[in-house]
Amino acid sequence: VQLVQSGGGLVQAGGSLRLSCSASGSIFRINAMAWYRQAPGTQRELVANIRSDDGTDYPYSVEDRFTISRDNAKNTVYLQMNNLKPEDTGVYYCRGLISTTPELNSDNWGQGTQVTVSS
Repeated sequence: VQLVQSGGGLVQAGGSLRLSCSASGSIFRINAMAWYRQAPGTQRELVANIRSDDGTDYPYSVEDRFTISRDNAKNTVYLQMNNLKPEDTGVYYCRGLISTTPELNSDNWGQGTQVTVSS
């Protein structure tokens, strides 16, 4: 299984960006997908999660600004980021908890993409 990310870049504070993450390979079922970010010198933190029932979770820091969604037909998850702040700067990674067979699960990460928000 491979996760390939696209999107990201440089944006001014208050602007918007959308990230995409597409899964390919031997996929039986995508159980959950998530977005994490990591700023320099900090630990990777969860910013959005979408479960198999399409339920979503966000930390308080991004709630009401970030929206995670998925297109099951395309095996793709998106992260729409609005009203971006300088503290949102970091490398963003997607993560997929994917079943490759009814019995086997795998934990997969995308390659990461830089998001920079200028003040």
